[in-house]
Amino acid sequence: MTDDVVTLEGVHKRFGTVVALDSVTLGFARGTFTAVMGPSGSGKSTLLQVAAGLERPTGGTVRVAGTDLATLHETGLTLLRRDRIGFVFQAFNLLSSLSAEQNVALPLRLAGRRPSRRDVRAVLAAVGLEDRARHRPAELSGGQQQRVAIARALITRPDVLFADEPTGALDSRTGREVLGLLRSTVDTGQTVVMVTHDPVAAAHADRVVFLADGHVAAEMADPTPQAVAERMTALETDGAGV
Repeated sequence: MTDDVVTLEGVHKRFGTVVALDSVTLGFARGTFTAVMGPSGSGKSTLLQVAAGLERPTGGTVRVAGTDLATLHETGLTLLRRDRIGFVFQAFNLLSSLSAEQNVALPLRLAGRRPSRRDVRAVLAAVGLEDRARHRPAELSGGQQQRVAIARALITRPDVLFADEPTGALDSRTGREVLGLLRSTVDTGQTVVMVTHDPVAAAHADRVVFLADGHVAAEMADPTPQAVAERMTALETDGAGV
């Protein structure tokens, strides 16, 4: 797994007496799109948060771009997340008082870097919103806001983009547009890891990882909506015994 941008080895995560992740070992290779699925409470969002350094594991090793996150203090972890990781949330998390281009430039400003208008406009153009650069979130549709959020995550050229239910708040047509955008970033070398509950969304990925009770229950390459839905039904019916 030498070309893996993110690796988890024997990762455990507990919240009190609740085991959220149980000995999870996974790799996410450069230029790939992985969907993470599982029943409610299976550990999907916890996996994303631990892999992105937002939560520290109780045990095991997490590496991002070759760096063992356990070796970093909070400041170092913050810098790594800022420079090497992008995160897209279901709720967009845009600042309502800022325009689209100002929201996109924000990570660079927070890092003490002066954003280039050319770079900001280029990443907005890449998500199809160059003509909405001066619009504030309230003047944009839900899909446009999510595309701004993706542009904001991509402006730092991260090694990996994590997306937590990025289409959950969108209608089906707009969701397809956002998934197509994520797919296009992968086709240009980006690594994307996406949590979703939607088999249609998961079918845009190269691979689906299924979680159950905090551990990896199954994996599927070249997923189709029907195959993913059938596997999810089996998981929800029979637990990890699929």
